[in-house]
Amino acid sequence: MLRSGKLIVLFTYALLSLGLLALAPATLAASATEQLQKVIEDHWQYSLQEDPVTAGRMGLTGYNDRLPAVTAADRARRFGTEQQLLQRLSAIELKQLTDADRVNHQLLSWVLRNSIQANQLFLERIPANTFYSFWSLALEASSGLSMSKVADYQDYISRIKDFGRYFDENIANMRSGIKDGFVLPKIVIRGIAPTVRAQVYSEPDQSSLYEPFKKLPAAFSKAEKQQLQSAAKQAIAQVALPAFARLADFLEGDYMQAATDSLGAEQLPGGKAYYRHTINTYVTADIDPADIHNTGLAEVKRIRGEMDALIKDVGFSGSFTDFTTFLRTDPQFYAKTPRELLKEASYIAKRIDYRLPEFFGKLPRLPYGVVPVPAEIAPNYTTASYNPAAIGGIRGGAYWLNTDSLDQRPLYELVALTLHESVPGHHLQTALSQELENVPQFRRNLYLSAYGEGWGLYAERLGVEMGVYENAYQQFGRLSYEMWRACRLVIDTGIHSQGWSRQQALDFLASNTSLSQANVRAEVDRYISWPGQALSYKMGEITIRRLRAKAEKALGNNFDLRAFHDALLANGALPLEILEAEMDRFIASAGKNSSTSADH
Repeated sequence: MLRSGKLIVLFTYALLSLGLLALAPATLAASATEQLQKVIEDHWQYSLQEDPVTAGRMGLTGYNDRLPAVTAADRARRFGTEQQLLQRLSAIELKQLTDADRVNHQLLSWVLRNSIQANQLFLERIPANTFYSFWSLALEASSGLSMSKVADYQDYISRIKDFGRYFDENIANMRSGIKDGFVLPKIVIRGIAPTVRAQVYSEPDQSSLYEPFKKLPAAFSKAEKQQLQSAAKQAIAQVALPAFARLADFLEGDYMQAATDSLGAEQLPGGKAYYRHTINTYVTADIDPADIHNTGLAEVKRIRGEMDALIKDVGFSGSFTDFTTFLRTDPQFYAKTPRELLKEASYIAKRIDYRLPEFFGKLPRLPYGVVPVPAEIAPNYTTASYNPAAIGGIRGGAYWLNTDSLDQRPLYELVALTLHESVPGHHLQTALSQELENVPQFRRNLYLSAYGEGWGLYAERLGVEMGVYENAYQQFGRLSYEMWRACRLVIDTGIHSQGWSRQQALDFLASNTSLSQANVRAEVDRYISWPGQALSYKMGEITIRRLRAKAEKALGNNFDLRAFHDALLANGALPLEILEAEMDRFIASAGKNSSTSADH
């Protein structure tokens, strides 16, 4: 999974100067291309003001002193602004645009429509789940940013001073959710509330917020260092820690009282529209939940057949349950120390790196590393994630690996996990997207779950062709991971549209995969807290595999896997419908070129 710092929509929209739109309307003499470029630029400037955290990660330093704003007034202003931007896009004559500009137009239209719908649904009432939250965004807002000047640290201190305002605005939105009955389930709050309370330290220098001040640049004078350290401690002690305390009290008190015993999104007020929106957001397609559920059941049946065949091939005498019990309990499959787990993942990653040129013509310049999940969130965190590097920042991409509860982190799943989170999965795809040339800025940091997570799951299967899996247990780990994603189609729709209980979901996931019990619990609670997102993996991968099969059939002996992969990744993140249209163009062009070559 890619940790993008975004919850339901692609940008956490906040504040816009009304003066921006005064410059917006295109003149009558402007061409369609010029009109589009003006809308894209206006939207980009708007996005920077809306989302100062993403602006900083795009290498733009003018916004690093603040956090987003999420009041009712901000939502109203965003709604009006985005509607006007969408109206301007709709007025552009598509036939006059180049193919590249048509993609820009379609993509920005999709982003705006999705954000407008999220605004109408007032999704800020639930600004957290077990994987992402507004407070984690605040904690990590400046992580990895380049800070070399005194002014950079002063901006960081100003951002810490903004914690109180930002937390209180989000709490106010959650109180609106309490009033409306649009709240998270109790089971979710029981999991995340302790992680918030854990941020209430007795001393400010115990907080991770103080970490950058422990080793300031040598070029700073002693007086500058002392002043910055003192100001940082004061901001953390007087603003950030009290904000966490207020939030912890709220979650443990009023919110816990109001949280639901029910689990499903469709059981909330306006829940059917809410769940359908999340499907459209994460799958990037409007699909009926029942159809997704049935697709999941079919995939579960297919993969289970492959798993049973593999168990038979290794000569194991016993049932599927016996085999998964063996995998969950035999010490040979588990690292003894966090360092051992990190070293094994690093070794696997370098083996994959060695093979990449055979399967990709274009590789990213940006490196990546294997990094432990921060200790303060690890107990309630998923197995792993990918954290993109800040553009112009001081770190590469980060493959976060959870080293908590080592007896729940099986080594036989580590190859598939590494293929997904690092290369050729999230790091390769995301870094290439950040390095796109001749595209609007908003596309370089755009993340669409069906595309990104679908690619990550496709990368796990590609590891078979790459020769990365070394034994049957690792192959079973891959199948278990694919089964895990197929089960998500069944469980997510089961919980959110078919009234499934938590125990039903736990039993279904545990009985069909070799996932550890801790991972099963963490995963099910994530699906409960984050409707729709879990659907994106398998639905995206099914689409990518179908597009590859389509290209192989159309091009026959002229099919080039490296060229196919390069084309699939060439535009960065795209909704699945737009991706299919682009790959159809690739197939037509490759077929034409091969025909021309044959003529000669």
